[in-house]
Amino acid sequence: MNQLSQKECVPCKAGADPLTHESIKPMLFQIQGWAIFGNHHIHRDFKFKDFKSALDFVNIIGQIAEREGHHPDIELIWGRVGVTFYTHKINGLHENDFIMAAKIDEAYELKRH
Repeated sequence: MNQLSQKECVPCKAGADPLTHESIKPMLFQIQGWAIFGNHHIHRDFKFKDFKSALDFVNIIGQIAEREGHHPDIELIWGRVGVTFYTHKINGLHENDFIMAAKIDEAYELKRH
């Protein structure tokens, strides 16, 4: 478990500033396997043995997203789930994006074992 996964998402106000490159670094370090794109969004692909396993994981992500009130862009392909986060209200990254990435990482590890 990491510190980010223990936090809860908080509502983000429109007009708030997105995270800076310097404030992103320590959070990105806590979510191994995620790639950052232009300080704007983070993405990770999760691998599965078949379509059903990938679909089951999408449903788990959906439950986490609904509970936290923060929703990713999800791509479902046979044996793979792509997840992208950024905060639409601020058109960039917010701490919530990293909190959700950490929670999804933990769910993935539980599903694999």
